[in-house]
Amino acid sequence: QVAEWLAHPFDGFLGSTGPCAVRPRRGGAGRARGQQQQQRAPSPAAEKSRATAPRRKRAKPGAADPPCIQALEELPWVERYRPESQNDLAVQKKKIEEVETWLKTHIFQRQPKQGGSVLLLTGPPGCGKTATLQILARDLGLQVQEWTNPLSLDFTKEDLRNMFGHDSNFHTFPSQAQAALFQDFLLRANKYNKLQMLGESSENDKKLILIEDIPNQFYRDPGSLHEILRSFVRRSRCPLVFIISDNFSGDSNQRSLFPTEIVEELCICNISFKPIAPTNMMKVLNRIAAAEASMNRENYTLDRTSLELLCRGCSGDIRSAINSLQFSSTKGCSLEKEFWSKKKKSSTIKCDETGISKVRKKSKCDTSEDQDIQAIGGKDASIFLFHALGKIIYCKREAVSEAECPQLPAHLSGHRRDTLLIQPEEIVEKSHMSGSMFNLYLHQNYVDFFSDIDDVVRASDYLSTADVLCSNWSARLVMESYSASVATRGVIHANTSRAFAHQQGGMGFRPLHKPQWFLINKKYQENCIAAKSLFSSFCLPPECLQTELLPYLAMLANPMRNQGKM
Repeated sequence: QVAEWLAHPFDGFLGSTGPCAVRPRRGGAGRARGQQQQQRAPSPAAEKSRATAPRRKRAKPGAADPPCIQALEELPWVERYRPESQNDLAVQKKKIEEVETWLKTHIFQRQPKQGGSVLLLTGPPGCGKTATLQILARDLGLQVQEWTNPLSLDFTKEDLRNMFGHDSNFHTFPSQAQAALFQDFLLRANKYNKLQMLGESSENDKKLILIEDIPNQFYRDPGSLHEILRSFVRRSRCPLVFIISDNFSGDSNQRSLFPTEIVEELCICNISFKPIAPTNMMKVLNRIAAAEASMNRENYTLDRTSLELLCRGCSGDIRSAINSLQFSSTKGCSLEKEFWSKKKKSSTIKCDETGISKVRKKSKCDTSEDQDIQAIGGKDASIFLFHALGKIIYCKREAVSEAECPQLPAHLSGHRRDTLLIQPEEIVEKSHMSGSMFNLYLHQNYVDFFSDIDDVVRASDYLSTADVLCSNWSARLVMESYSASVATRGVIHANTSRAFAHQQGGMGFRPLHKPQWFLINKKYQENCIAAKSLFSSFCLPPECLQTELLPYLAMLANPMRNQGKM
């Protein structure tokens, strides 16, 4: 036997022993080399070391490789139990069919000179966008070429020495823009096929390009992305798929990267995914729990109630649900489970002891249940923007008896209100929007829900006060929560037509709209850019150019009065 003094470079990936280890082939050169080594006489030191060294036990052919098992055990459950077929997906069947139909239409039924096509998959995080695309691509035999942002550039010590040396003028930097790298990737992915790895077949040359990690430069300059997409649609032979996760804040990546004009110009198809339904998520969690229980895992006892609370606390994010399930199955979570159970029992006892009213009992039990969900799931609860606005504007209340109602003096009797069923501060927090942005949507939509002009005056007064609280930029971050509290509670309190629980009905559904401030601000930015380009030699801010210089020039020169020459 020949002693291997150097380790194989792939031993860390494949293991050193067992079926996973790669064995060298025995050819003619190997036999000749073995015969030459057998003819050589072994040295006494080698004989002594061979006699004293313990013999290694051979692994059985059917035994599993311990390094492979250990690597499998260390995988997160999200990777270990990833879906392998369409039946394993928790996504709605309708969404799967939509994506599959689009892929078949733009890949297999594509005309010779049709050009490239773009698909945009949107939805909340953990709703199965990437998993659906990967499984459909594998079922259809498509190659997926995915873009990944470069972590670091090729920067060597020699480059550093050239940049910061004595003769350096700091004019050359060994870097390249992200937009150029992205455009080069699209060109190469469209021109060349994917490298074939071990076990992959090359029967089908159909492919698609997947972009999930969008370069940060495009968020600052979306116009560069639009130019690249226009060039891609004209020259490409394969489809391009973007995956963008929704965020609950006011800044939408989808709206900034893919405005309506670009979507209509390039005929971009947008398929929006919804959060995973609780029933589908429960099936996936039960399947994973059964698989782990069959492996005789220690200290793994999760009842159906815990799974339901965990499922409801993840807000439709199946990735978060699986991670929480794995975390709850560890050995150190037994105390936490006892804490959750005690907390649930104590909250139930408190709800049973309060006998004020059925509506109040339900609201308090719902609050304690939300706390249990947050303790188990670990994911912040979120409310859709217009749903949060509806909770504030409709302001549902519960009836309170005369004995429980606080007695107000005669001059303040007009401010008597029934108890709210919501906490406005919690609603704003769960909307994942800044206080000023939420006030903007509230200011746009509150008038249609008022029936008295005096109530509108009081509500606008509260909104003005909230605006003043955020007027100082140095204290804006601190005062935004106070501003949102004043605006939401002021609008709720000013609406006397919904001051009591018996006045809740009769309003009906009324649509909500986005603020006109966005359109006005967009027009303002365009005017500022135009003023800077026309009067680039004037060192004045855009406000002064539009309010002082332009009106004055219009009164001085007659040609300036002609709008066609402006």
